[in-house]
Amino acid sequence: MKSSLLRTRDGVSYLVPFILVTCCFALWGFANDVTNPMVKSFSKIFRMSVTQGSLVQVAFYGGYFCMALPAALFIKRFSYKRGIQMGLGLYAAGALLFIPAAWAGSYWPFLAAYFILTCGLSFLETSANPFVLSMGEAENATRRLNLAQSFNPIGSLCGMWVAMNFIQGRMNPLSTAERAMLDDAAFEAVKAADLAVVVRPYATIGVVLVVLFVLISLVQIPVLKAMSGVSRAFGPSVKRLWTNRSYREGVVAQFFYVAAQITCWTFIIQYGTQVLMDGGMAEQAAEMQAQRLNIVAMILFCCGRFVCTWLLKYVRPERLLALFATLAAALLLIVILVGGRTGLYSLVGVSAFMSLMFPTIYGLALKDVGPDTEIGSAGLIMAILGGSVIPPLQAMIIDRGNVALSFIVPMICFGVVFIYAIRRKYA
Repeated sequence: MKSSLLRTRDGVSYLVPFILVTCCFALWGFANDVTNPMVKSFSKIFRMSVTQGSLVQVAFYGGYFCMALPAALFIKRFSYKRGIQMGLGLYAAGALLFIPAAWAGSYWPFLAAYFILTCGLSFLETSANPFVLSMGEAENATRRLNLAQSFNPIGSLCGMWVAMNFIQGRMNPLSTAERAMLDDAAFEAVKAADLAVVVRPYATIGVVLVVLFVLISLVQIPVLKAMSGVSRAFGPSVKRLWTNRSYREGVVAQFFYVAAQITCWTFIIQYGTQVLMDGGMAEQAAEMQAQRLNIVAMILFCCGRFVCTWLLKYVRPERLLALFATLAAALLLIVILVGGRTGLYSLVGVSAFMSLMFPTIYGLALKDVGPDTEIGSAGLIMAILGGSVIPPLQAMIIDRGNVALSFIVPMICFGVVFIYAIRRKYA
């Protein structure tokens, strides 16, 4: 890590705050990817369709949308540190609410717990992303955010590993069809046992978050000079941002990028399971193998983040963004037209090209917004709503029996990202 990334021209170092905030990047990565497989898991536990199971993503990313703007106003009133503390507190509360949700034995309390949990993630992302952008010289801001975001998929890998080994690997092995044949008493017994399995990882991370909350409360995190003297007028800030074409289009691009990311990672389980079952594998074994491939996808994503941090020293962000959007869309076209194991491996490969997108769009959109950074950050976090709105559309196509064709949805989303990159290139 070069010191110039984390020092200002007057020599101030933000190394310790950067390390602490980077832990939060890993923690929300864990939440995202321990949750993605739950669409499939809850569908089995409660004997629901894929569309009903995808309500997990609606609740999850709906929390991001609803809390981003209040989080930004909170940060402007207090500080980045207080925003991070609030985020950790809500995240912990949502995770620990899985315990009474399991006692209730109903789907809806879990959705409420997810919503509260992601209200906390919204606070964390709204606080941490602009904080990292401000930790050093402005010309290195996008690289610095890419570096911090590189630790997000490490948390994601941990989430996937926990989901595979401590949730999916410990659930009752009865297939979806076998569960449908159970009588009510037998079904309730299986459901209760599976919900107990689901709760344990969330309760554990809730305790970890409480410990981290205490640690961050004890550490002095400086108030950045960029925050002093910032106008607190909400209306004028929104107006300035709305008239900023790069920012306005960046919010749209972020909406569709997050939609593409969540659909690819959520439905790789469905697609992989179908492909492997078509090859003669049993459903439970196919699900586990699909989850392993999902972990491979996240490893590619993680490595891609570090590679892109290096590439951005030599290639303009908008050029690299356009190239990666094109390659991701091309791989999805293979999924749709070729299918089978070739399509499955292509879907895994998409993650390598998604790695650059979130922090790069974020950095490009917030470039030169100055005192409107906090409100601008909220708009970009609200764009995560794409992960709530779009997956049910893809799930509807899957429920109609064509999993491969459903990936036309993220392919179109990457097209929007490509258009944004090209418009920024020639701006």
